[in-house]
Amino acid sequence: MKKEIILLMSIQFLVYLGFGIIIPVFPEVIVDQQWNEFHVGGLLTIYALASFFTAPIWGILSDKFGRKQLILIGLIGFSLSFLLFSLFISNLIMLYVSRIFGGLFSGALYTAVTGYISDISTNENRNMYMGFMGMSIGLGFIFGPAIGGVLGHYSLQLPFTFSSILIGLLVIYSFVLLKEPKQKGEGNKRAIIPAGASELFRYRVRYLFIFSFMVTFILAGVEATFQLFQIENIQITPMQVGLLFMFSGLVDAAIQGGVVRRIKDGSEIKWLISAQIITAIGLALIIITTNLFFAGIALCIFTAGNALARTCVVSLTTKESGGRYGTAAGLSYSMDNLGRIIGPLFFTSLFQNESSYGYIASIIIAFLSIAFIIVFTNSNKTLRIKHESS
Repeated sequence: MKKEIILLMSIQFLVYLGFGIIIPVFPEVIVDQQWNEFHVGGLLTIYALASFFTAPIWGILSDKFGRKQLILIGLIGFSLSFLLFSLFISNLIMLYVSRIFGGLFSGALYTAVTGYISDISTNENRNMYMGFMGMSIGLGFIFGPAIGGVLGHYSLQLPFTFSSILIGLLVIYSFVLLKEPKQKGEGNKRAIIPAGASELFRYRVRYLFIFSFMVTFILAGVEATFQLFQIENIQITPMQVGLLFMFSGLVDAAIQGGVVRRIKDGSEIKWLISAQIITAIGLALIIITTNLFFAGIALCIFTAGNALARTCVVSLTTKESGGRYGTAAGLSYSMDNLGRIIGPLFFTSLFQNESSYGYIASIIIAFLSIAFIIVFTNSNKTLRIKHESS
């Protein structure tokens, strides 16, 4: 494996470790300051908005100034966002400023790292390298919450300070060891609405894009309200939340690494339907949680269904795109981000009225998504057949 790939993997791992560290502390800060729970959704949404709408700009800058420079800028800005959160943890306006900074510079990191991989890889090994990046991100999310839970047990500011220092050290690490690659193509300039999207939406693949939105929409809602719900329900602590998210992250990795790769071509529909039924079961169990162990089981069941659905729909969407893989990937990315932008606000609003309303709504949405899969199956307007016959 190339030395650069190992360096990029370690950067991705440590960045998302730093991000994962704050997960079990974030809602606790809102509750501790006695702010409206709606701000949990607001702070999550503002981050997603800043990242999504600035990604195309970072792609242009990455081509102009180089991948390494953008990685360094992204790391500095990302570190600053955590520092701001730590220093102004009792100032709601500054917390929103810090989240805007975080989303803004995470977009730079994502764009520069993917552009760097494109520059140093070939068509034969690019998917493998991208897979390594995904694995590094997943591992960061698995171990980050556990560390954050332990640090948050001592101080709610400590996880944010630790993340800032950790990512700050990455700046030095990247500056010394990372070399600027020879650019072979353009950086990742994801459009808000990809060119050719309207063409794809004329075919049945559109139902898969809607399904993808629903899956991410539910996930974003659970991420925004799970800890708030369990604080109210079983008085859960940041350390306990961190451990639960670590175990659920291991379940996610096991599903994607051990189950999804065994799914045979043509059997995706039954797996997608099964995934949403499992998701609904997990959501129902979350509602009736009575203790920490029960909460962990419920979260892991939900994670298993959601991970299966997310991965399987990406595979099926690729097959249904008629060879328009770039357009399909860009549209899937946009639908996922739309779910992460709308989901937190929607579900925290429901939480304010009644803590279980969001989970009841999620169960309904999970079964509604199955209806879209059934409609997809019964439609003959497919690009796959047209593409193969041509």
